[in-house]
Amino acid sequence: MEISCFKCHHKWDVLEPISRKEECPQCGSDARCCRNCLFYDPKVYNECRETQADRILEKERANLCDFFKPGKGEVEVTQQRQSALEAAEALFKGLKKS
Repeated sequence: MEISCFKCHHKWDVLEPISRKEECPQCGSDARCCRNCLFYDPKVYNECRETQADRILEKERANLCDFFKPGKGEVEVTQQRQSALEAAEALFKGLKKS
């Protein structure tokens, strides 16, 4: 399974289940952490879309959450944010001309 590091955006293959000790081979950050999880979302309560997950304060540190699923980490969130900003700029650019 491929995982993308939230910190340096490096992608690499890992075996499931992902060990709590797994680290990004490029920057050494923890792989099994909230910021690399499919359910991580900074816009929702507890920054997690899994409603049954325990509260974890350190989102960039390894944990043993039962609901962890490798996601695209910050890459996906950053791309969504960039797309939203571009759409808003296009909308307001059109309003300025009127």
